[in-house]
Amino acid sequence: EVQLQASGGGLVQPGGSLRLSCAVSGITLDDTAIAWVRQAPGKKREGVSCLSGRDGRTFYADSVKNRATIYRDDSRTTVYLQMNSLKPEDTAVYYCVSDALCLVDRIMALVGSEWGQGTLVTVSS
Repeated sequence: EVQLQASGGGLVQPGGSLRLSCAVSGITLDDTAIAWVRQAPGKKREGVSCLSGRDGRTFYADSVKNRATIYRDDSRTTVYLQMNSLKPEDTAVYYCVSDALCLVDRIMALVGSEWGQGTLVTVSS
């Protein structure tokens, strides 16, 4: 059974940084693509970053490009999303998703994707 557990959210001031963690079990990271998908109140769900397990490629939405870094820790089966220069519009619940679709112009969960429980990021002064 594939399970994902997201953590690391919190309240941060504009311009600050956070590192989100996604602990993955039941599947090896080499066999899946892990994406971070966020949902802000009143807005569409947005895929913000993705890590391809097969070749290690990384993908970012324009909204976070140059401010976010996705990477994995092989020894702990964890995928991280480091976010810097945070803005109020980054406020959302962030979910990690397995078996995601990672493309240059599209990051999204698929019908068969597994979801973590979400972690809330609030960017506010």
